[in-house]
Order: sequence, then C-alpha cells, then structure tokens
Amino acid sequence: MIQVIDLVKHYGKFTAVGGVSLNVRPGQIQGFLGPNGAGKTTTICIIAGLLKPTSGHVVIDGHDLATRPEAAKAALGFIPDRPFLYEKLTAREFLRFHGGLYGLDGDGMDRRIAEMLELFELSAWAGELVEAFSHGMKQRLVMCAAFLHRPKAVVVDEPMVGLDPRGARLIKDVFRAMSRKGVGILMSTHTIEVAEEMCDDISIILQGRIIARGTVDELRSLAGGQDEQLTPVFLKLTGGSGFQEIPDAL
Repeated sequence: MIQVIDLVKHYGKFTAVGGVSLNVRPGQIQGFLGPNGAGKTTTICIIAGLLKPTSGHVVIDGHDLATRPEAAKAALGFIPDRPFLYEKLTAREFLRFHGGLYGLDGDGMDRRIAEMLELFELSAWAGELVEAFSHGMKQRLVMCAAFLHRPKAVVVDEPMVGLDPRGARLIKDVFRAMSRKGVGILMSTHTIEVAEEMCDDISIILQGRIIARGTVDELRSLAGGQDEQLTPVFLKLTGGSGFQEIPDAL
C-alpha cells in the first residue's frame, strides 16, 4: 500500500532524512519509532504530500506521489499529530466539507459520515460546534475524517496523544478492525508500549536513517537479548539517544 524508496530531505546542509525506505503491506500495521529529531515527522509529512523530498519516491496504492499526486492522495488517509480543524463548523459539517474534497456527495456521504461518527463514538455530538470538543474528541474527529473516504492506506503521527484510556482503547480497536479490512497503516509513535501491542512490524529511525526493522521478537534478537519489554531493546538499538537516565533519588 505504501512504498517509500530512498527518501532524502535536506534543509541546507542538514540532512533530516537520509535514504529512508519503507514498505507497508495491505492489512499491516507498521510502527515507526525513533527519538525526538530522528526524522519521523519529516518522513510522515513527505508521505502525506505536505513536504517535497530532496530525492526519492513515495508510491501509494501503485500511484507515484510525484507524478500522480491526486490519485496517490485519494488512496491515503492522514492523521497528523497537531490536527487543524475548522472550529466554527459542527462535526457533521466538518466531515461533509472533508468528504467533498474527496468527491463524496449525496446520501452515500451522509451514511458514511453517520457510520464514522458512530464508530468513533461521536454521534451524540454530530450537531455540536467543534470548538466545544475536548482535545480527545477532536482527535477522534480527525480520525473520522481520515477514514471517511475509505483509504487504502493511512499514515498517523502520534495517534494516542491527548486520549484518555477509553479513547486510546477505542482507537486501538478501530485500527485493528481497519487493518483486518486490508488497510495498511503506518503509525509513528513515541509510546513504545503502543507499538509493541499493536504493530506487526516496527522500523526504528535514528538521525534520519532506518537502523533496524522487524517484529518485536526480531528486534529483541538484533539487540542481542530476550527482554520481555521493547523499551530496553529500543534504548540499546538507539544508544539511548534522546533519553536521560532518571536519578534514583527521584
């Protein structure tokens, strides 16, 4: 569903992304982990078409993002870490606006909107202005929009930020249900436990390059241990980059 081939992004002399390649298969949830500043969000924004790469290619559902951008973006859902919403619209109006951008209309769009609002437990607030929503509700509304047009692949940056435990469980269940329907999901996260629980495969990025990829068990083996949790494996593979050791006195 998503192919990223030798992706490079330079900002002057600084290399934010240095030759990243990824392959997200239909129905796969792939985790994308790395410390702050590793290049995760830059890569995600390039895949979503928000940034142009210095070199390399992104192919979504067989469509090259550079040569067929409309077809590629039509097959993709995007959930950013800091979503922008038109807060003077109701939830239903926002989804109708979003659906119109993807060519949805008529009764079919209304049924799909109702289906998504119910799925993300927002039906009771369909007629309320977005400005009245909590942060977690806004996150769920953005996810409604991302899945509204039935994308073949979804890219999500930090899906659990600001969600309470019930909301986080709902999102995990929705992502699993969508993956069972064949949607490929690339999920960038700082929460190692989320990646360990949800992801079929995990790619770890450090200083703009993929340094490891595989299942949780394969990453444990690569790190030379059999740790029960992924956190120490991640720290070993990244050299603890971006993390501080907490003094015992605290």
